[in-house]
Amino acid sequence: MQKSEVVLGKAADVNVCEDATCTVCELGVLTHFRAVKGQNYLRCSHCEATIMAQASWLDPDEEQAVYSLHDNDPNDLGYRAFLEKLTLPMLDRIKPGALGLDFGCGPGPALAMMLREAGMEVALYDPFFYPSQSTLSHPYDFITCTEVVEHLHQPAKVFNQLDALLKPGGWLGIMTCFQTCDERFDNWHYRRDPTHVVFYREATLGLIAKRLGWIMAVPCKNVAIFHKPL
Repeated sequence: MQKSEVVLGKAADVNVCEDATCTVCELGVLTHFRAVKGQNYLRCSHCEATIMAQASWLDPDEEQAVYSLHDNDPNDLGYRAFLEKLTLPMLDRIKPGALGLDFGCGPGPALAMMLREAGMEVALYDPFFYPSQSTLSHPYDFITCTEVVEHLHQPAKVFNQLDALLKPGGWLGIMTCFQTCDERFDNWHYRRDPTHVVFYREATLGLIAKRLGWIMAVPCKNVAIFHKPL
């Protein structure tokens, strides 16, 4: 597998603007959705993803500064309980000793620690904190993306990358707040994070799964588990 050049941060070849092709599903057309405090948001006509216009993105240094403020203490019992919404359904599906990748693990990879405690091998990748491209050079039995996909500037390309990294028969676990109510969007806590540039409905993730030939399950609120068939 060739080394990938896809990362979470800003890429020069992205042009997220009205009437452009959707960067999530690559099928729909983006049209104006709303403006909130100077930030413009677009809506895909096909997958219903909501995408922040590129002009409103933070630059990479600003983005990393926000991530550095995250306090993801692996010994925090409340945080571990939050992560269990993803780890428990993943552990129901993967075998002990499986090799996994925590993609976009951030500065404090608590989820990886929890999976290792359960007998898994877990590699780390994050473009800001664990940027080694060698981690992306071989396939995995499972991949986790906890609070990651809302940061993606090139979502379709990253989902394609994850598909290439996932072995047939493998599992991908994603945690992100599903968008459900347009009327609450302006004051939604998830929108107020300036590093969040794309928002998914459950149906959006279902269309991504269909495009890639994955089988999707939603074991609990804001968690989607994808199976790549053999």
